[in-house]
Amino acid sequence: MCQRESKLFFRRQNIELKTAKEIEKMRVAGKVVGEILEKLSEIIKPGITTKDIDVFSEKYIRSLKMLPAFFGVQGMKYPFPSSACVSVNDEVVHGIPNASRVLKSGDIVSVDMGVLYEGYYGDAAKTYAVGSIATSAAKLLRVTEQSLQKGIEQALPGNRLGDISCAVQETAENGGFSVVRDFVGHGIGRSLHEDPQIPNYGKADTGVKLLPGMVLAIEPMVNAGGYEVYMLDDDWTVVTRDGSLSAHFEHTVAITEDGYEILTKV
Repeated sequence: MCQRESKLFFRRQNIELKTAKEIEKMRVAGKVVGEILEKLSEIIKPGITTKDIDVFSEKYIRSLKMLPAFFGVQGMKYPFPSSACVSVNDEVVHGIPNASRVLKSGDIVSVDMGVLYEGYYGDAAKTYAVGSIATSAAKLLRVTEQSLQKGIEQALPGNRLGDISCAVQETAENGGFSVVRDFVGHGIGRSLHEDPQIPNYGKADTGVKLLPGMVLAIEPMVNAGGYEVYMLDDDWTVVTRDGSLSAHFEHTVAITEDGYEILTKV
């Protein structure tokens, strides 16, 4: 789940370094998120509803005696009512699952979800093709996933936060797309959203220095058109202002002594 960029972004940030025991709990939570997103690749097809995706995800999480992290997260007006964010086509993030929203061939659908295990969170997202999609849509998904990977490759001890942001932005824009400014990645641990905020745009060699024990939810949100977005009246769903397609990929990543570990990868 994305964090809205704060006007206090440049304040001093309170970043908690995680212990090996804490990261192990996040590894357990992250593995479940990764498993669900992988299983959804077989389930998402024309004819299912966005609510079907949510129901499958919640049942899987609760069957393992864990908790869906997004259910009840407080919004500007009311809490998020589902276990997964399911966003279709021009919906960027935080789409509310609906039993009447039927997916059809040619759609793209982003699923963002989190798991809470023994007080620690895992969070990841993936965008799927529904049936046969346009070549331009397939390129959007491919480039967005590449931008996530390029960002993760910069998540090294001694690098700076801006190195991640710059890598994401350059990859997306070199592919002919734009990165969303109003919503960003975030630190994660005992809270779903912790410092630091992680924009998907920025300058290399700027920002907070990355240290072992930092755990980051890196999540490019990339639009086929302009980067401007707005929120629908439901208080949650964010859509592109120009109606263009949007893709979203995310992993929870721990900074280690000698590199990084993707905690939500299976």
